[in-house]
Amino acid sequence: MEGLKVWRLSSSIARPSNLRQLFGLGTSSGLVRCLDNGAAAANATNTRLPSRNRRASTSTSTSTNTSDREAVRAIRLKKVEQLRSKGTEPYGYKWDRSHSAKELQEIYKDLNNGEELDSESHHVSIAGRIVARRAFGKLAFLTLRDDSGTIQLYCEKERLLNDQFEQLKTLVDIGDILGASGSIKRTEKGELSVKVVSFSILTKSLLPLPDKFHGLTDIDKRYRQRYVDMIANPEVADIFRKRAKIMREIRKTVESRGFVEVETPVLQGAAGGAEARPFVTYHNSLGRDLYLRIATELHLKRMLVGGFEKVYEIGRIFRNEGISTRHNPEFTTIEMYEAYSDYQSMMDMAEEIVTQCALEVNGKLTIDYQGTEIQLQQPWRRETMHNLVKEVTGVDFTELEDDLKVAKDVVLKAVGLGLDSKDKSSIEACPSLGHLLNEVFEIFVEPKLLQPTFVLDYPIEISPLAKPHRRHAGLTERFELFICGRELANAFSELTDPLDQRARLEEQVRQHNKKRAEAVSVTDGTGEQKNIDEDSMYEVTLDDDFLTALEYGMPPASGMGLGIDRLVMLLTDSASIRDVIAFPVLKISQ
Repeated sequence: MEGLKVWRLSSSIARPSNLRQLFGLGTSSGLVRCLDNGAAAANATNTRLPSRNRRASTSTSTSTNTSDREAVRAIRLKKVEQLRSKGTEPYGYKWDRSHSAKELQEIYKDLNNGEELDSESHHVSIAGRIVARRAFGKLAFLTLRDDSGTIQLYCEKERLLNDQFEQLKTLVDIGDILGASGSIKRTEKGELSVKVVSFSILTKSLLPLPDKFHGLTDIDKRYRQRYVDMIANPEVADIFRKRAKIMREIRKTVESRGFVEVETPVLQGAAGGAEARPFVTYHNSLGRDLYLRIATELHLKRMLVGGFEKVYEIGRIFRNEGISTRHNPEFTTIEMYEAYSDYQSMMDMAEEIVTQCALEVNGKLTIDYQGTEIQLQQPWRRETMHNLVKEVTGVDFTELEDDLKVAKDVVLKAVGLGLDSKDKSSIEACPSLGHLLNEVFEIFVEPKLLQPTFVLDYPIEISPLAKPHRRHAGLTERFELFICGRELANAFSELTDPLDQRARLEEQVRQHNKKRAEAVSVTDGTGEQKNIDEDSMYEVTLDDDFLTALEYGMPPASGMGLGIDRLVMLLTDSASIRDVIAFPVLKISQ
């Protein structure tokens, strides 16, 4: 858009008598003075209010905003009636477009300032949402935005048919979706424009768009009303376009290696494949509880038993747990399994997926994430959990005896200074050396893993689905990938021994039930229980059908799960998982 001067409106703007000016409804000339008559600018709703108004109390502001909004809606509903009374349907069926805004910008990029192409061959038809407007005298300028970008509509009274110019000035508002046709012109100031011959209101917007200067800045409202967020902040939509590119590139990468995409049940009879609290629902016809899946793992392994050798699934996972900048109750992963390979193969696959996606989205392997430069060039560091813990804390777990109490004393002596009470309690509560090693890793090492790092060889106690390490007793052939201090992928050499698998899963159930029992304290003398840890109160059951499948024989295999939401966060420099999920789960709006 061309240069313009926005005049500051007085504090009287909020009075009902000025609502038409406030929201650009039925505007006449001169609401905003233009420095160039080719300018396309925001309407009067896009001017900054005086500071004394901005300091008004939240309750007063909310009340005023609500009343203003309803007043605007009432005015626009009357416009809908006016359009229909004139025989115009304000909610159209179709519009034949010849070009997108981006295509026009590209085709006519060499058109000179002031040049106009009025021949039939340069007659175009476009459609999109009006995001800015200016009408004065016998000229009007509108900015139209479609999926690809923006372009100006240049409207002259003499050029438009019948009373369309008056209709444009009085009945078209910011937020309306229009179809327009005309020739091509570049204004003296260099703004490529469609010189409109005719237009049609395709969708009449009833609610005003957010203020141009302040935008939609309420974070909760941005997530709750993502559709408004994307209108007000076009860059938000770019994140979801990049997400789509990442999904396509993941599929392209794994399928180039011969993997077959399959679909497995979301509703399951037993929640397996991870240790997480599931969502429970009830199937009326079957008369039984079902669980939303917490992983796709166990059904994908059944596919290997059935004869597939390379399978993957991109799917939604559901876990009834906390919400944070890193966690959403439903999230997207890719899980893949390859017969006759081990976890070393999955490290190569993880590197290839992430680097190919980075190149597709950013065109380079050096990226910035929240102010930290990340180098994605291969190969990435590969180090054992034991060595990383020793490197950061000085504690060598390979030298500790099997005495858990002694091991905890050694750890607390080495790292206890400055340790907060929550972390200290977590260390003291560890039921085994393996859990202790993992707890120390999560507290002290994980936050330091900024550059891509494969952490290898996890304790068997926390890896019930991984194959025992072929050289080191008590460990498994498992890795996790960390970037920017966050887990991005988790992979194993898969456990295929059905007896070992049953024993480990049964032990996991026993440990969970013990934790569940401990979560409920003794009664407080009134017969009521207190101090219940809700996160531990869910029931864990064995997936007996999966264990039966293993007894038919599953080939040696490796498997990996990779968090797509976190990958998108990394590659789009997004601080919160809510920024990369179009409609995240939120608390109920008050």
